[in-house]
Amino acid sequence: MSMQFVLASASPRRKELLAELVEKFEIIPSLADENVAYSSPKDLVLQLAALKAKEVALRPENEGKTVIGSDTVVAFEEKVLGKPKDEEDAFYMLKMLSGKKHAVFTGVCFAVRKGEELSLDVRAEKTDVYFEDLSDEWIRGYIASGSPMDKAGAYGIQDGGLVKKIEGSYTNVVGFPVELVQEMITKIKGDCDD
Repeated sequence: MSMQFVLASASPRRKELLAELVEKFEIIPSLADENVAYSSPKDLVLQLAALKAKEVALRPENEGKTVIGSDTVVAFEEKVLGKPKDEEDAFYMLKMLSGKKHAVFTGVCFAVRKGEELSLDVRAEKTDVYFEDLSDEWIRGYIASGSPMDKAGAYGIQDGGLVKKIEGSYTNVVGFPVELVQEMITKIKGDCDD
């Protein structure tokens, strides 16, 4: 029996990365309430990934499917940076990250429901990102391009000129840690063969 995968996210970047690992999958964005209390950035992404995966897995039509929930945050000195509210907010975030190191955390959850039982495998990946020194002019030009506005921490690693170096998974910073997801897919396939 072939496994059916569902990506609980509308993110084009996650879709692209999952397509490298799984031939076909459905996309069913989660409607989970993402307002949660958390103790650390890692705790936050673990909770949100699980909430998203569970919300989709619990829908009646998804029984038996492997639902993948994921959430990425940018954290600077343990403070979580979400998507910028407006251009000023984007400027503030980029200015704060300029010339410094910050961390990107992605939580990934695989949820499978069989009858009343819901099994979850939730993990997190962390990557350290070192920014170049960014001038105010450069930051304003970048914001004017529109690219930072829909991204946590107000930047996309795929956009040039920002990142000096990273320590850890590159795809994690894009929003979907391919190496970790591959490991989880291998594990769940192994569990199904038992």
